[in-house]
This record gives sequence, structure tokens and C-alpha cells, in this order.
Amino acid sequence: MGRIKLVEKVVIAPEQSTPYKRIFLSNIDLSLVVYQDSASFFDPPSNQMSFKEICSKLYSAVGKMLVHYDFMAGRLMPSLEEDHRFEIECNGAGFVVAAARTDRKLSEFGVISAPNSELRELVVFLIEEGEKETDLNGKPLASLQLTQFGCGSLALASHYNHCTLDGIAVRDFEVNLAALTRGDDLIIIPNAGRTLLRARNPPKINHPHFEYSKSTDIQTLFTVRGTSGTNVRQSVEKNQIHVLHLSPQKVASFKKKALKDTNLKNTTTFQVVAAKIWKARSIATKMPEDRVSTMLFPVDVRKRVVPELPDGFAGNALVPGFARATVRELKELEDACHIRKVQEGVERLDDEYIKSGIDWLEVNRGAPCTSREDCFSLVAWWRLGLEEQLFAWGRLKCATPLEVKPGLVMLLPGTQDQGGLSICLDLPQDQMQEFCRIMLET
Repeated sequence: MGRIKLVEKVVIAPEQSTPYKRIFLSNIDLSLVVYQDSASFFDPPSNQMSFKEICSKLYSAVGKMLVHYDFMAGRLMPSLEEDHRFEIECNGAGFVVAAARTDRKLSEFGVISAPNSELRELVVFLIEEGEKETDLNGKPLASLQLTQFGCGSLALASHYNHCTLDGIAVRDFEVNLAALTRGDDLIIIPNAGRTLLRARNPPKINHPHFEYSKSTDIQTLFTVRGTSGTNVRQSVEKNQIHVLHLSPQKVASFKKKALKDTNLKNTTTFQVVAAKIWKARSIATKMPEDRVSTMLFPVDVRKRVVPELPDGFAGNALVPGFARATVRELKELEDACHIRKVQEGVERLDDEYIKSGIDWLEVNRGAPCTSREDCFSLVAWWRLGLEEQLFAWGRLKCATPLEVKPGLVMLLPGTQDQGGLSICLDLPQDQMQEFCRIMLET
């Protein structure tokens, strides 16, 4: 089978000159200095637009975008004011876009609604051979690969540094990019200022922060924070990525059971499914019963901090909420108890708690604690609404992350014909079987 072949690779600068400046990165940004890969898929263009025309529209849209998102064309640099800290130099160095083709049909790449190893080809021209994720010096902060398949379908894959944008800001970015490819104006004006999330001086840590782990070593500035310490597991043996689909009926039955004969007044799909995943994963991984299991889940705090972050905030404002309980409690207590702990994890994130967490990161140079065996993070990707964008060449039909790292569980939308949710995670086969058994209990 033919491999993907590079058509061209270009560096796109802002269409108009932008002022040189440096952008402060908050401690939330700096806990996420890692690259993320995802892909969006499209049916063959119904308007018979050629691949050359599609590439031209994409290049033009990116150039226009970068006038407003000038920091995305910049580079990470050492802070001029503080040691062991990054900031973004808005220097117009550019945004990489690769165009590629393959004779293979999209259907030959397997299921596209969840990560699989075949889909890694969709960023093959964005990652240099032998490149280490921890080597950040001079690297573009974002790049795109547009691939045309033998059947005419398209994939637009992205490789971007998480310190620039969180999931909500990425969605806004894609809304704007889609609009510009259609010849429309920007829909959401981005605001990249992060100084409202600066740590207090002196720091005031008023709460225990079980959601974070301390960094034990920082080798050099241009390495991912905590890579050599507790925050990134580099030597973990990779397991196969597994997907468990929950039908709409199954999710509804979970909610009905949780609300029946309990003190829960209401609950959401996320809270119910999250509680089930927390219990199932903690038991399936054979954690000791007296061990405390911690589940993290990102919560948007744009409107929870005082003052609120501006509309169009283009940075990271998803803070880890958490739920904690011993494995024995997860086994023995009713599901409603676990759901309530998830709800409490959201409720505790008021302005003071969020600022205490930012100050904790300032003092401890930490990161979310998903590297520990007793801790994992659940990301509700399906709630981002990435599948709703209309580009010049057609409507996006599916979007998916390209990998699920150890310590991470992704909640993805089910396929168009299935509906419901797909749970995507990295576990050994025997643990995955136990996970599925517990998840499907009603």
C-alpha cells in the first residue's frame, strides 16, 4: 500500500506585519508545554474543488488568521524577567503547513472516530524524524497537514503546543479558520492576554491541591516541565488503545439508576459516565483497596475567576477538577456517592481555589498529577463541538485526537450512525476486559 507523499511544505507568516512583543504564559499554560495531535475529516468536496484550490484557500486563511493570532506564529523563548519560565516571542517566524497525498482510500485507515496507529501518518510531515517531544527550542508552536486520499476525502491534522490554546480556544480557532476559508470575516476575536491568571505576590496557597504533582527536577529551560521527574512517564510500555462504545440507551439507563431512590436532585451525562469510569478503571487496574484513587477532569474557569476572562480568551483556562476516594469506597458505595464527588470537584473551583492553585504551581513548579499510578485524567472531548465547522471544501464530518497517552481517558462522540459516547483509553488487555465488565453493569 502506498505511503503518504509530500506535495509541498510551506511556512506561512502573518499576511500583514504584526508588532513584535512577548506574551506572558500563565502557570496553567506552563503546566501544559507538550504537543497535541488531532485530525478533522471531510468527504470529497461536492463542489469539485481541486486539491490545489483547497490548499490555496487554506494557505490564504492561515495567513489572515495569524494577523489576529500572531502568537501562534511565534516561538517559545526564555522569559526576560524570570528564570525557569517560558514566554512567547511574537516574531512572525511562521506557522508550518504541509500538503500531502496518498493513493489509499480513507476507509483503509481503519476507524477514524477514535485514535489508531494508522492515523499517525496524518502528521508525518509535521514531526521531524528522531525529534524528541521535549526539545522545544525554536520549534513552531503550531502546524497543519492537509492530506487528500485516493477516494477524494480529506484530513486536516494539527500538531500544536498545548501551552498556546486549550480545547475551547482550539474550537474558536477552527471556527475562525473555517470562516476565513469560506471568504467570511473572523467570527471570534481572540484575546491572548493571560496576565489575569498571573500568580499573586506573595503566593497565597489556601487549599491542599491534590490535582497537581511537584516537579522534582528541571534539567534545562527547553525541556517539558518535570519530564525527568514525576510528571511525564517516558519509559511506560505502550498498550493498545481500546474503545468502549456506550449507546444513548445505556447512558440514559445510567442516569435513571443514579437518580432513582437517592438524594441526587440532578446530574449530567458527563458526571454519571465520569463516576462509572472512575470506579471501573480504579478496580480494573488492581489498585489496593486502601489506596486513594484520584480522577482529574478539566473545568472551564473563564467565568469562574474574578474578574472574568474576556470573551475570545485564547489561552489555557481549563483547570483540573478532581474526585478522590479509596478503592474500597468505590467498590462498596452507591454510584450516586461517586457522582456527588464528581459534582463537588466542579463546585470547589471558585475564584479563591483557582488562584490558590495558580500560586501552588508558582511555588512548586508542578503539573497535573496524571503520571502517578493512582491518578488519571478524563477529558470530555465530545463536548467541544469540533464536528460542526463548515470549510470552503465541505462540512467537517468527524474529528479525533491521534493518540491517547498513558494516564488519560478520552470521551469521544460515537459515530454518526451510533450516537452515544466512546470511551478511549490505554490499558493492558486483561484490565480492559475487567474495565468493560464493570462499565456495562447496570
